[in-house]
Amino acid sequence: MSPGTGAALRLLAATLDAKAVAEIGTGTGVSGTYLLLGMRPDGVLTTVDTEPERQQFARQAFRAAGFAGNRARFIPGRALDVLPRLADGGYDLVFCDGDRLECLDYLAESLRLLRPGGLVCFEGMFADGRTVDGAAQPAEVLRVRELLRAVRESQDLLPTLLPVGDGLLCAVRR
Repeated sequence: MSPGTGAALRLLAATLDAKAVAEIGTGTGVSGTYLLLGMRPDGVLTTVDTEPERQQFARQAFRAAGFAGNRARFIPGRALDVLPRLADGGYDLVFCDGDRLECLDYLAESLRLLRPGGLVCFEGMFADGRTVDGAAQPAEVLRVRELLRAVRESQDLLPTLLPVGDGLLCAVRR
């Protein structure tokens, strides 16, 4: 994740005065750290990843950044298995940085999880320039294009594509 993308996430979380954020794709904790920096002091980040060892790196990163252990809830597992167990309308922001082939499913789950006025964000929407490249593309890039189209055409979302990092798609749930 680029510093620009992280700064945008921090700003968006702060603008929402986010108390509850869900993250798909914990990674090593970089995005989660930015999100926590923007969230309310009593906010909780719920982060999902298929790799428990990544979550251990993130736990260490959050601790090193000075966050109390109760500020993050780590749930190991496949996002599409975990997300249905999370509370409807219980989240201010959902950040998606998981499997691009599942991004349309993440969008559907995000709409269920978000409160009205909440925000869904997807990282990597430029796909290293391949999203707009006319050449034949792999399935993941085609799926990103479908996601961009679905968000643009949705009556439930007010979207924008921020040109930070590899593209940050953000949409407010109406």
